[in-house]
Amino acid sequence: MRIAMVGSEVAPFSKEGGLADVLGSLPAALAGLGEDVCVISPLYRGVRERAEALGLPLRPVEKGDFVVPIGAANVPGSAWQSVLPGTDVPVYFLQNDRYYDREGYYTRREDNTDFLDNSERFIFLARGALEFAHVRGLKPDVLHSHDWPTGLVPIYVKHIYRDRFPRTGTVFTIHNIAYQGIFWHWDMNLAGLPWELFNWRMLEYYGNLSFLKAGLVGADVLTTVSRRYAEEIRTEEHGCGMHGVLQERAEDLHGIVNGIDRSEWSPATDQLIPANYTAEDLSGKAECKRALQERFGLRQEPDVPLIGMVCRLVDQKGLDLLQEALPVLLQEDVQFVVLGLGDPGYHAFLTRTQGAQERSFGVVLAHDNATAHLVEAGSDMFLMPSRFEPCGLNQLYSLQYGTVPVVRATGGLADTVVDYTEEGLRAGTATGFRFGPYEASALIGAVRRALAVYRQRDAWRRLMRNGVAADWSWSRSAREYVEVYRKACRKAGHGPAD
Repeated sequence: MRIAMVGSEVAPFSKEGGLADVLGSLPAALAGLGEDVCVISPLYRGVRERAEALGLPLRPVEKGDFVVPIGAANVPGSAWQSVLPGTDVPVYFLQNDRYYDREGYYTRREDNTDFLDNSERFIFLARGALEFAHVRGLKPDVLHSHDWPTGLVPIYVKHIYRDRFPRTGTVFTIHNIAYQGIFWHWDMNLAGLPWELFNWRMLEYYGNLSFLKAGLVGADVLTTVSRRYAEEIRTEEHGCGMHGVLQERAEDLHGIVNGIDRSEWSPATDQLIPANYTAEDLSGKAECKRALQERFGLRQEPDVPLIGMVCRLVDQKGLDLLQEALPVLLQEDVQFVVLGLGDPGYHAFLTRTQGAQERSFGVVLAHDNATAHLVEAGSDMFLMPSRFEPCGLNQLYSLQYGTVPVVRATGGLADTVVDYTEEGLRAGTATGFRFGPYEASALIGAVRRALAVYRQRDAWRRLMRNGVAADWSWSRSAREYVEVYRKACRKAGHGPAD
């Protein structure tokens, strides 16, 4: 199949969140299965320099100039090309300096407020991707767009560009239902969409235009990043107002867990940790634990269980539960480390806790990739008490590194961590510890269960190995996406090309 993937960021060229990792990894995995894939994304400030640093310099695309109708204007664009590292997968960067040559992708760096012209910027991306594909002669069997910045792509294909893409199926992936791309209704004119689409069954959302809803109602097939999250977002509690639309589209909504990039996240080859190790020889993990204790100023205690967290320090990640549970947990013979940035109130709480428990609790208030790798490799357990978690990647990294996850059973955490039982341990299926209610007492109970098994060294080592053996590779995810693409092609009225 010929697959064109459209997204607002793509690692390693442009990244603000996990979306970039998907756009940087899934196409490579699909290419590994023999699919013909390309990626289309904006040429933000800094992309050119990062491409140079990677040894993948951008070059202009021949016959890559295009024009995007935005309101009454015809806005010019051009395209530059590179490839995903280690692959032949082309990445096309759409250039318009008025929209993309600025600090920040979605928000102003100085105050974290949305750019006032975001609707225009991402109309240019969605419609520009189609205009570029047309002038370039790309004839995709599938157009796969991601999250609200590219939510207009399926609507454009159906209502504006069907004559140019008569055989193209559309897939839209929801990475986080809470981000909805809501703009005032007059932006329908900027988008160039017929006003008959502005109704409650289509693009209208409480009097406004929602780019996310455009993707939800327009795409042939929908996906999200875990099976549990696909169920949760069809409920009023977790659907953020879109649950009715998703209930209507339940047959077309598929949950596919993201994979992990083993070229970056593998304890056997990780260059950011002090000692490498494998499931067969875990001895290097002890050296990583020692280095982690040193990094966070903890006492050197090789046998004391060490619990790690790496996350944004916000309510969604369960920091309110941690704040309530931590004083109780630190009464146990345990050490704790936390890495991240977020709510200043949580910064203050964690800093106070470190001052009072400096030999057993450490915090680093930063986004630090090297330290994140060290936390994954050096911790015995990894805590993720999230209020909601569409997919989650850190629990997958933890499994890969033999670090046992303790998670709340929500979204992707419920799909990827199998709760410990003695039967599950013997069967090789148990990989961690889960709790259900969003309550501090449930979190404390799960950690105490984990601590009890930690003291059973043979059982703990088997649990670690179960996690390492689990397959959360992008190849597994890519095979599921191929089936989704075939469904999209059928819904568009044809089978995919060979």
